[in-house]
Amino acid sequence: MEPTPEQSPHHAYPDHWEADVVLRDGGTARIRPITTDDAERLVSFYEQVSDESKYYRFFAPYPRLSDRDVHRFTHHDYVDRVGLAVTIGGEFIGTVRYDRINDQGRPASAPADEAEVAFLVQDAHQGRGVASALLEHIAAVARERGIRRFAAEVLPANNKMIKVFRDGGYTQRRSFEDGSVHLTLDLEPTEKSLAVQRGREQRAEARSVQRLLAPGSVAVIGTGRTSGGVGRTVLRNLLAAGYTGRAYAVNRAFDEGLTTLDGVPAHRSLGEIGEQVDLAVIAVPAHRVPEAVADCGEHGVQGLVVLSAGYAERGSEGRELQRELVRQARSYGMRIIGPNAFGIINTAESVRLNASLAPESPARGRIGLFTQSGAIGIALLSGLHRRGAGLSSFISAGNRADVSGNDFLQYSFEDPETDVALLYLESLGNPRKFTRLARRTAAVKPVVVVKGARHSGSTPPGHAVPVSRIPDATVSALMRQAGVIRVDTVTEMVDAGLLLAGQPLPAGPRVAILGNSESLGLLTYDACLAEGLRPRPPIDLTTAASPQDFRDALAGALADGTCDAVIVTAIPWVGENGEAETGDGQVLAAALNKAVADGAAKPVAVVHVEIGGLAEALAAASSTAAPRPRTATPAADRTRAATSSSTGPAPRTGPAIPAAPQTSPAPAPSAGPRAPAAPQESPAPTTPAAPEASPAPETAAGHGPGRIPAYPAAERAVRALAEAVKYAQWRRQAAVPGRIPEFLDDTIDEPGAAALIEAQLATAPDPRGRPLTHDEARELLGRYGIAVRPTLPAPDPEAAVAAAARLGYPVALKTTAPHLRHRADLGGVRLDVADEEALRRAYGELTDLLGKPAELLPVVQAMAPRGVDTVVRASIDAAAGAVLSFGLAGAPSELLGDTAHRLVPATDRDAAELIRSIRAAPVLFGWRGSAPVDTAALEELLLRLSRLVDDHPEVVSVALEPVVVAPHGLTVLGASVRLAPPPARSDLGPRRLPNY
Repeated sequence: MEPTPEQSPHHAYPDHWEADVVLRDGGTARIRPITTDDAERLVSFYEQVSDESKYYRFFAPYPRLSDRDVHRFTHHDYVDRVGLAVTIGGEFIGTVRYDRINDQGRPASAPADEAEVAFLVQDAHQGRGVASALLEHIAAVARERGIRRFAAEVLPANNKMIKVFRDGGYTQRRSFEDGSVHLTLDLEPTEKSLAVQRGREQRAEARSVQRLLAPGSVAVIGTGRTSGGVGRTVLRNLLAAGYTGRAYAVNRAFDEGLTTLDGVPAHRSLGEIGEQVDLAVIAVPAHRVPEAVADCGEHGVQGLVVLSAGYAERGSEGRELQRELVRQARSYGMRIIGPNAFGIINTAESVRLNASLAPESPARGRIGLFTQSGAIGIALLSGLHRRGAGLSSFISAGNRADVSGNDFLQYSFEDPETDVALLYLESLGNPRKFTRLARRTAAVKPVVVVKGARHSGSTPPGHAVPVSRIPDATVSALMRQAGVIRVDTVTEMVDAGLLLAGQPLPAGPRVAILGNSESLGLLTYDACLAEGLRPRPPIDLTTAASPQDFRDALAGALADGTCDAVIVTAIPWVGENGEAETGDGQVLAAALNKAVADGAAKPVAVVHVEIGGLAEALAAASSTAAPRPRTATPAADRTRAATSSSTGPAPRTGPAIPAAPQTSPAPAPSAGPRAPAAPQESPAPTTPAAPEASPAPETAAGHGPGRIPAYPAAERAVRALAEAVKYAQWRRQAAVPGRIPEFLDDTIDEPGAAALIEAQLATAPDPRGRPLTHDEARELLGRYGIAVRPTLPAPDPEAAVAAAARLGYPVALKTTAPHLRHRADLGGVRLDVADEEALRRAYGELTDLLGKPAELLPVVQAMAPRGVDTVVRASIDAAAGAVLSFGLAGAPSELLGDTAHRLVPATDRDAAELIRSIRAAPVLFGWRGSAPVDTAALEELLLRLSRLVDDHPEVVSVALEPVVVAPHGLTVLGASVRLAPPPARSDLGPRRLPNY
């Protein structure tokens, strides 16, 4: 919406203030600045406000707005006077206004930094969080315009408005003056206000998905009159699943005499239904979708599933159609799944919704599934069905123009029917938000992700999202930091999901292997070693083993305190007549389930080869739905009691966190002459000790014995178990968050660094910023306690000799030309130059070999104590945020990509894990008899650099290379820093839905 000529010519219409928001009940609304064109809308809005609300707003009876009022409330300069409106269907449902004032409360201009604020919300929309959303947005606007405080006068009886201010999380002062409550709010965001904002966002977005998945009524728009076709297929799938709500078939081409179709009411439009429709499934050609959306919006539909194709997957023209579709739907307060979607499923007994193209609704279970691809969705549904797994919910979002994986995480976090969330993603619209939501969700239930389009270098067709420059390996590392279980294929995702949904989390990496095939046991053993697990020697039950033998061996392994998980391997056993029996899988399944039911809570997986009916019997014996409870340990009872007594409902906690093993493993029983010896514990570095947690409840879902997952290959079972081990370790560590040491505050000059940055950027008119010189970088880093060893230029041999005399021998002579920088392998570095004669000789050799001094830009630097050369970097990605990276200098990081990453701000635990998570980490800890280096100093350096880029987002990249880490201390030999205006932080602003 553009301003009219009557508005201030000095301040253009601020279209970046426009935003779509999700309200408390899950509906959407639009927030935008008020313009002079809104006079009629304002008058209409005011007429629908009750007399009581008008009295609370104006402190007196105020039945109607005068022409002067309307003019004042619609004419703003967008600096000292600002008004925002919340609209649905183009009409106002709430407004807020601020006027800048001086110390005497009179109208003022900058530099006055206080404003009076007032709200008015239509009575029919009170309680939906309209005022709370307006407060967030008007506060952000005010901060942008240099306003630091809001003042508000509220009548004591206006409890709702007082609560809005009180619950906002801002620092506030309150007094009672002249019969009203005087409130002053400091608008600087606080940890509390940010937590309040994110809590509201989580509840609203979860509710918006819940409204889509649990509608009381569904209309399929575009239902064909004849069999076949997308709409008719969806309607039949909906009815076949036993949907508990009301269903309607809608098609404008229906004959007037047609009243029912497939046993449900048939109508030519939504208006003919005469009842509320909660969800509309749109299956009409793309050019007819706008008409269908308008019909839905005008009749109060809450959400849409758009199956129609022909949008962003068709190119730029289709992308614009897709954006217009989202704008149109949100203008009516509706959210969209799609377009080009496959559909949604909710297996809850009270809903039984299959509004998808899947011909068979999956069994009820405790796995939630989100996919951005219809084809992958079909494959996943089929794979889960074949293996007897049930789902709680399923969303195939297609082009995911609106509802995304982030929304699904918000829903999964709260959904009591979901214990494991599986996501197939081809793009991350907001990686920073995704990692935040994933970390919170993973703290209570597993999140398993497959990321498609990892190496294509472009966004998949149909996905209009911000492009991130960070490589896929970095994305994977950041997901791991957030507790996400990232796997490479959808098969691995199903494998991990089955184990996590049906089994307890392992207390550690010790694995018992038992079975009736020595060879299959050895394959499993090798796979465990390859995945970093600690397998015990396999127990060979011989091919003559009976189901009872399996039961006894499994019971013994579960009772063995030296193992944390059990893998059972099985091949067809030999009968009395000497012939191999493909077997009655049900008998073996019953034996294994009996052992698990009576044994300790440890994860169990089965690897089987050609045993007919075993996988089916294990799946049938117990599904991923919540089974009957088992007897719990007293500690587990106390844990549950403490949880249940806490205030407020807690999200389902999914897999329990078992205590980490505290004792060394004892020798395992003999496995025969071919059994390999158990692996010895390695002195390799470990992460900081995890806090001890309460004993595990009986299954990963916190219920009784879950299904035992069966795998056709040892590698698949072991890989799933290894992911569960790493996730359980992350959960234990996440239970006690890391911290930023207090000593950093005493050695950091944040104001001084800010002044330096401001001065340097003032000299760089280029919006892309500028790199700092060596001396400028040294000065800035020094403000944060990061000392960079000085270098002196050596444009000729005499200057080199003078520099060495100043620094003291021995010295290093090296080139700084861009093509030779950090390339010691090309001969551009001479170390341990002991005296003047050696320096002159080295200078001559350098210039003879590589070129003239003007090309090489040689420098002289004092030698540092010998140690391990490392590289430390920090950079800001517009989508993912600030990332801290670490690796060994040279080939390990540059050639092999052995670099670890963590999001900023980093804690002491992040820094410790960062240096220990690279494959070459043993080099730092005394590999092959070398002296261990000072990793504590290295961790401190990482924390200081993290603090620098977190405090000053203008520092968009830093590279410390090399950082020589000695047995005592470290030396930063080179540093490069780049400054630029900071990218916008959407995660710190008011809530808003993305516009892709």
